[in-house]
Amino acid sequence: MSQAGKNIGDRDRPWIFRTYAGHSTAAESNKLYRGNLAKGQTGLSVAFDLPTQTGYDPDDLLAQGEVGKVGVPVAHLGDMRALFHEIPLERMNTSMTINATAPWLLSLYIAAADEQGVDRALLSGTTQNDIIKEYLSRGTYVFPPAPSLKLTTDVIAWTYSNMPKWNPMNVCSYHLQEAGATPVQELSFALATAIAILDSMKASKAIPEEDFPKAVGRISFFVNAGMRFITEMCKMRAFTELWDEICRERYGVEDERYRRFRYGVQVNSLGLTEQQPENNVYRILVEMLAVVLSKNARARAVQLPAWNEALGLPRPFDQQWSLRMQQIMAYETDLLEYADIFDGSQEVTRKVDALKAEAREELARIDTMGGAVAAVDSSYMKRQLVEANSARLAAIEAGDQVVVGVNRWIESESSPLAAGEDGAILTVPEHVEEEAVEKVKAWRDARDDAAVSATLAELKSAAQEGRNIMEPSIAAAKAGVTTGEWGRVLRDVFGEYRAPTGVGQAVRDDAGDLASVQSDVELVSEKLGRRLKFLVGKPGLDGHSNGAEQIAVRARDCGMEVVYEGIRLTPAQIVNAAVEEDVHVIGLSILSGSHLALVRDVMERLRNAGADDIPVVVGGIIPDEDASLLKAMGVAAVYTPKDFQLTDIMADVVKIVGSSAERAA
Repeated sequence: MSQAGKNIGDRDRPWIFRTYAGHSTAAESNKLYRGNLAKGQTGLSVAFDLPTQTGYDPDDLLAQGEVGKVGVPVAHLGDMRALFHEIPLERMNTSMTINATAPWLLSLYIAAADEQGVDRALLSGTTQNDIIKEYLSRGTYVFPPAPSLKLTTDVIAWTYSNMPKWNPMNVCSYHLQEAGATPVQELSFALATAIAILDSMKASKAIPEEDFPKAVGRISFFVNAGMRFITEMCKMRAFTELWDEICRERYGVEDERYRRFRYGVQVNSLGLTEQQPENNVYRILVEMLAVVLSKNARARAVQLPAWNEALGLPRPFDQQWSLRMQQIMAYETDLLEYADIFDGSQEVTRKVDALKAEAREELARIDTMGGAVAAVDSSYMKRQLVEANSARLAAIEAGDQVVVGVNRWIESESSPLAAGEDGAILTVPEHVEEEAVEKVKAWRDARDDAAVSATLAELKSAAQEGRNIMEPSIAAAKAGVTTGEWGRVLRDVFGEYRAPTGVGQAVRDDAGDLASVQSDVELVSEKLGRRLKFLVGKPGLDGHSNGAEQIAVRARDCGMEVVYEGIRLTPAQIVNAAVEEDVHVIGLSILSGSHLALVRDVMERLRNAGADDIPVVVGGIIPDEDASLLKAMGVAAVYTPKDFQLTDIMADVVKIVGSSAERAA
């Protein structure tokens, strides 16, 4: 039968429809999941909050202001039980974005499945277990690279024997693009990560040599697709061809099934705008086309951001809108009735070949450094991302890269979509954190302390002796151990890690004229009697450091002395650094929605330290009403994604410091 004459019954099966979701509490998130499944979603993608992702309980000092904000808090088996209440896990395909604490959350999931009486061999889904990209972009790493890779290989080896339908390793290039990666960097850095994982897996000998190809076949990827539609589609074809080449030539995988590039995708959130947010609907649709149109490189699972992600947390309706976009594409169009429509295109072949050639060059460069882990330790990969992101922002500021409604055609009607009492976003009430703290304390009081102590001791022994961590973790989950306790044991054994920031060198001076700001910095510095010093801080657990890095780079290029020590600092550490370094201004970057609690803490500590004369500016995804509250606390200025001209922000900061100095005089 010809392609044009295919019957509806001959259509390809659509990809898995997902939405990335979770917030507030396990019970609220469960309600959201069941609602989305009823609307036709075919898989779950669990968003965990930052304390859960970094191995802390809700009552930990570092969890302050972060509980339930960017995902669901899961502190113990009771939370996991509530999260999947009335959701049969043997029939569900569950993706968990978790990384550093992946062995633990997978152990809780297995314990919950055991309680449901589910055969572990029937469990299907994915753990996003790519720790290398955490050092480069998203920042929810905990342990140094070597033990982190060991934990990853533990999960791969254990699931291979016990959960054959599970994807234990999800190499994630999504966040690389969010950090500014070019298509070539996304290709090469992700593939270098996969090579590091597989090399480590092979060296461990945890899987018999003859079974290694099957283990390779369970490796999956999670990618990004931006607005340059043709380039992104060609990137996906390049991914499939390069992965096939690596599996065949480097690892000797002969069976084509085990060389398939299997990937899920969330399309680009970086390009979504706060200005004219209704435009984001079209952006999301165009980005989705890049990963579904080419049959030979079609995503296995798709989750789309909502139109208002640049404003805050999407509501159920917003997620439904994105889900309907997928369903319309899969069921109302004839997309799934045809073979690959790009095969034979000379233009597409030329672009794919060019991407592959550049990616091979970059892979070879990383290989000569000693591989992906060495390229992280040397800050090479991080520095490349910071420079690429700086170039992207410079192009937007200069108008060379058009962003409709931001740097062109900015005249706008007010959006009715953003009207209403809720400001078009879902907010997490502050009482959620208080209740989570009380619940975790009650959980600890109700459990068998002897059983907890015994399983924690066994967990520590396994970590110290290099044994597989999964069985001791599952036993700990069933005994009632909490996320923070699991994390604390492994921190004690492996230590913690602070990744390089990548901002050690000046990047560029072509993002608009810096001369006037540099002159103002000199004038203010003369009045101050020394170089204007700017502390850029990231309080809390938010690891998305891209904005903070670009502010630090631009401030330095403008002539300021910059203090930037990376992510995950407590308000106390930031205030201590401000006092010890004798800075003239503090800039706080907070993207997790925890700005009110964290900024309030910083401002109180500055007052207590007698340093409340240091002006504070704040940047993040901050609703207008919250901006007003921050200014009432004493914050000098608030910047959101609509403030994309970094040089203008620098000029503003210099004026704020100058005014503060005049008042002090």
